[in-house]
Amino acid sequence: MTLIASSNLGLKDGVLMVDRPTIFYNMLCAILRRNPRLTLRHFSTSQPCPKIKDIGRLSQRLIPKYQESCDGELLCLQWPAPPRNIFLVRKDCAPAVTDSLIEFVNHVSSTYPSIKVILESKTAAEVHSSLSFPVYSVSVDEKTTALHDKVDLTVTLGGDGTILHAASLFATCSNVPPVLSFSMGTLGFLSEWKFSEFKRAFREVYMSGAGAGDRTPVLEDVPGVAPSKQEIEMGPTGWSSVRGKSMGSTRGARILMRNRLKVGLFTADGTETTPIRTKTDQGQGVYVMNELLIHRGKEPHLAVVDVFVGGRFLTEAVADGIIISTPTGSTAYSLSSGGSIVHPLVPSILLTPICPRSLSFRPLVLPSSTPITLRLSEKNRGRELEVSLDGVHLGQGMAVGMEVRVWNEEMRHGKNEWQGGVPSVMRRSVGCEAHEGWFILEHPRSARTAPDFPQEKAPAILEGLRRSRRIR
Repeated sequence: MTLIASSNLGLKDGVLMVDRPTIFYNMLCAILRRNPRLTLRHFSTSQPCPKIKDIGRLSQRLIPKYQESCDGELLCLQWPAPPRNIFLVRKDCAPAVTDSLIEFVNHVSSTYPSIKVILESKTAAEVHSSLSFPVYSVSVDEKTTALHDKVDLTVTLGGDGTILHAASLFATCSNVPPVLSFSMGTLGFLSEWKFSEFKRAFREVYMSGAGAGDRTPVLEDVPGVAPSKQEIEMGPTGWSSVRGKSMGSTRGARILMRNRLKVGLFTADGTETTPIRTKTDQGQGVYVMNELLIHRGKEPHLAVVDVFVGGRFLTEAVADGIIISTPTGSTAYSLSSGGSIVHPLVPSILLTPICPRSLSFRPLVLPSSTPITLRLSEKNRGRELEVSLDGVHLGQGMAVGMEVRVWNEEMRHGKNEWQGGVPSVMRRSVGCEAHEGWFILEHPRSARTAPDFPQEKAPAILEGLRRSRRIR
């Protein structure tokens, strides 16, 4: 079946004619994404204007500040100017998420016209025909460096895997842009916002740092009121172009700094290997948000690993593998392997063995300043161990004598100056109190007490149990 798009809307000789600017055209694009057998042919002799532009045309990124707040341990986001370049990352193979992304982008473009939207190349190729404005993208080869220089804010639509993927794009950057996450995945341990709140959430992030004088009230409705000098200097593309009431400098977006680990893989002679050599801004290693994993993989024998903590030998671990995780990663693979759950605000590193011998090694929680080294022992009977960073295989194994060195990322530099980590935008609760990093997953029946249980009969039932000595 072929749909032909022209300047009119209607049926002509049995062919559906579609006007490109209409809402119906966007509906057709959504249908085409769900039905690959359908094709869309434009009834025009002229070539369509290119809607995917190179990210190099955009202005340099803005570096926000993170200030301590008096109402909790979270930080307050302060933009020096309105953010301009927004990077969106979506969950793959999810048509509903793609439709939500288009809705989000259309809202941002219409409400905040100065904002430029950046998409991954695959996403841009899929959705740009559904948009009436250009989007920006970057090739795979220059993805990381270009994003580091251009992105002001990252927005994710998906689950925890989508957030980890977005964070991995900044794995070699010491200053990660703020991350606004909408829970559209399976679990949502890391996602704070529901997509139904996207207008409120984005406005809160966009206006964070704008004082009362940075917003122009609806001047046409207030006779005798003229814009201030600051508003005139900012022009129509600044905060003054956004209608409505100012949030004020004390109601900025709340930020939870999720610390990362810096990982380096070294040979027996102390040389860092090629896959992650000198990739960070600070010289060596790459950053991970959740965990580092070494595992025996397909080898039938248990791994034998020498563990060094703070430069001193700790133990010889005999296990399927070892996990070194952040507090954020404590609810991931480490939790499944028997590790502790650690609050994201607790500065620590988790060292968790996978299926160890009972007397060999148990899970540990160490201070965040403790460097950890894992060396594959000569007693190891297998060939090499698999190395994964945030669930992604490194591509090179760990042979006998090789070492994995892990350092905690330093996030605070000086008084009230924060740099490093992954700044996660937190959702405000009722009464404008900031969350402190705990996430509650609601079961569909969690709002109930005992189902169909008459509360007035509880005392009588408890008394009967006491008499039968079931409860003493």
